[in-house]
Amino acid sequence: MLTGRAAQLVLSPVLAAQALQVIRKTPRLPEAAGPRAGSSGTGRPLRLLILGDSSAAGVGAHHQHDALSGRLVQALSGTFSLHWRLIAQTGITTRAIPEMLRNHGRVQFDVAVTALGVNDVTRLVSPKRWSAQTRLVHDILKRDFGVRRIYGTAIPPIEQFPALPNPLAMVLGKHAVAMMARLTADLAQDATVRMVEPKWGFDPTKMARDGFHPGPETYARWGAEMAHHILADLPDATG
Repeated sequence: MLTGRAAQLVLSPVLAAQALQVIRKTPRLPEAAGPRAGSSGTGRPLRLLILGDSSAAGVGAHHQHDALSGRLVQALSGTFSLHWRLIAQTGITTRAIPEMLRNHGRVQFDVAVTALGVNDVTRLVSPKRWSAQTRLVHDILKRDFGVRRIYGTAIPPIEQFPALPNPLAMVLGKHAVAMMARLTADLAQDATVRMVEPKWGFDPTKMARDGFHPGPETYARWGAEMAHHILADLPDATG
C-alpha cells in the first residue's frame, strides 16, 4: 500500500494529494488465514517456496486455500509430493527480503515463486536499484536455500488498480514499466529465472474490495499460470 514516504517523493502537489487520499480511504485488509507450510500430494518430490509481499500473503482472500499459496499447492499436488512454505509479509519491499529470509533459517527448496515489486513502485525505487535488489534476492535463494529455479511474478498493470486515481495511477504505472524493463534486461542471460507476466486475465473487477489486491478468482488464475510454467520446466526445476 502507498506510504507517506511515497507521497513525499512524488513531485507534483496534485499527485501527492492523491496519494494521501488513497492512504486515508483505502481499507486495510488482513492477510489470509490458514497454514503457511505443509505437505500435499503424491509423486515426485518437490520443495516449493512462495515468497513475497501482501499479495503472496493472500490479502484479498479469506483463507490461504483461496490465495496464491493454496491455489499453487492445489495445482501441483496432482503431480508432486509437495513440501511447501509461504514466507510473506504485507508492506515488505524487495530490499527487506534478505533480512526476512535470514529469520527463517536455511531451509532447502527446489523452486521459488516470488511476488515482489508493487511496494517498490509506490516508494518510487529507481529501476536500477530495484533490479539490483531483486537479483540479490535471487542470489540468496540459489546460494543459501538451494533453489534451482525461480518464477518471479512481473509487476501487474498498477495503472489499472481501481484504488488509484489518475494521474497518480498513470505515473506509477509508467514507473512500474521502467522497473520491469530494467530487470528484464538484467536477467536476460539468467536461465534459472523466469519472469511471468500477468497475462492470465487481469481484470480490475475481480480485485479485492480495497481495489489494490487480487480477489480469489485472480489468485486462482495466478496459481494456475505459475503451476503451468513449473510443470513445463520440470526437468530444470528438479534437476
